Amino acid sequence: MAHAIILAAQVYGGVGGLVAAWFLLWRIERVDPMARGAYAFRPLLIPGLVLLWPLVLWRGLARPAEGREFRAAHARIWVGLSIVLPLLVLGSLALRQNGPIEAPPVRLSAP
Repeated sequence: MAHAIILAAQVYGGVGGLVAAWFLLWRIERVDPMARGAYAFRPLLIPGLVLLWPLVLWRGLARPAEGREFRAAHARIWVGLSIVLPLLVLGSLALRQNGPIEAPPVRLSAP
């Protein structure tokens, strides 16, 4: 069982390495035009690309979207997060349990 997990991790990492090389050599300018000629930061992206290779492959093969579409999506996400996050914090504060102040102390073992 452990060998299968290790083998799966090695295959995942190997495919991630291939996708990272493909992305950094041929597709990064398509995703970010400002990355053209900026070779010093590319090695810093390798760990994230290896771990997130399915998303990188999906986004790398998709057609590039207009900047306006990205801004609209980001605006919707920020509005959603500005509503959801305070509700989560307030809900967690409302549902938290009280501490052991009300219960008397219990001796666990004899002295």
